[in-house]
Amino acid sequence: MPALHEQLVPVYDEVVARNAGEIEFHQAVKEVLESLGPVVTKHPEYADAEIIRRLCEPERQIIFRVPWTDDAGRVQLNRGFRVEFNSALGPYKGGLRFHPSVYLGIVKFLGFEQIFKNALTGMPIGGGKGGSDFDPKGRSEAEVMRFCQSFMTELYRHLGEHTDVPAGDIGVGSREIGYLFGQYKRITNRYESGVLTGKGITWGGSQVRTEATGYGTVFFVREMLAATGDSFEGKRVVVSGSGNVAIYAIEKVQELGGLVVACSDSSGYVVDEAGIDLDLLKEIKNGRRGRVSDYAAVRGSARFLSSGSIWDVPCDIALPCATQNELMGTGAEALVRSGCTIVAEGANMPTTPDAVRILREAGVRFAPGKAVNAGGVSTSALEMQQNASRDSWTFEHTEARLSDIMTSIHDRCLATADEYDVPGDYVAGANIAGFTQVADAMLALGVI
Repeated sequence: MPALHEQLVPVYDEVVARNAGEIEFHQAVKEVLESLGPVVTKHPEYADAEIIRRLCEPERQIIFRVPWTDDAGRVQLNRGFRVEFNSALGPYKGGLRFHPSVYLGIVKFLGFEQIFKNALTGMPIGGGKGGSDFDPKGRSEAEVMRFCQSFMTELYRHLGEHTDVPAGDIGVGSREIGYLFGQYKRITNRYESGVLTGKGITWGGSQVRTEATGYGTVFFVREMLAATGDSFEGKRVVVSGSGNVAIYAIEKVQELGGLVVACSDSSGYVVDEAGIDLDLLKEIKNGRRGRVSDYAAVRGSARFLSSGSIWDVPCDIALPCATQNELMGTGAEALVRSGCTIVAEGANMPTTPDAVRILREAGVRFAPGKAVNAGGVSTSALEMQQNASRDSWTFEHTEARLSDIMTSIHDRCLATADEYDVPGDYVAGANIAGFTQVADAMLALGVI
């Protein structure tokens, strides 16, 4: 991993000092800054205009209380967040995450990553992120609805199709988006479809939005393989997680000829040497809201493990698709030992810096989440296009658009890496390509 350029050391030190305790945010900033040494040398105008310092400071941070009443009539209290990070390229765009782990540092890390991810798509969207420490698991439909209505009662004043357009993330699916949109419509008296993405198909949503992040991840890896004349055919693949990203990554890998032999959830992981039975996994996770242990209980070829690591399972390709910092150094070492050749991040920053170093030093091709998992926000932007034109597209047309976008992102990462004399470095390519696009826009817009 490259050391920070001398001009970027004080920028990073300032980020740490101004954002004390927000370790995920510090990690995300450092990962980008490590790639920007050649950019600072080639483009001194960025430093002169303090572009990098300004990029590391959100344009707006909103923190608010969310009071709501549970089914027993007790008043509950959560905290809500929306970090509107950068709007140089367009309205803020990024998901809402409902999970007990959510705090300002996580939201800022996600929002910072979103700036560059959204730039890589080539779509006119800025970067933002939000959420709450509310946990929808174990809550009734009525409780989830009341929470979402209270959350939106505060947040609505900061949103708009030309201002800030949230989507879903962990804990926020079409159900939650529906309740949020309903409250927005109720308060504003406007059917402003473009203010939220991830909506249901029958009321303004886009085909492929549910599948987009998982499909996009696999489309990106398809291009990584094609760059060396290879394909998914016959490859053993391990996919962490079993939510939407993981499920649809598994689906697309299987369509392209790969064999997915393991997936996981917070309780452990399953290994299925016959290949994951996708219909069964969908039925258990989406139909029953069950655990991967339930999959192993009814699938004779599968075994469930509650200890150890999914990264101990030998594979050719690893797709971490669960959550941040899930793939650590020991997991990376296990992947290297098993002969894994590609690791691509389907989740946001799921690989720790130590693990990234181990993988790259061993010659494993590593692709970062800001490029690999950009399919979700790309399809959200396509949903915004359809809403603006009062149009709807077929599944096939939307998937083809997604495939083209992911191919373009892949090619742009490689071309940028070549331009800055780090050929084949997907991390540097993604970071520099995303950064320079936003930086040029910020220069053009002046000091704002």
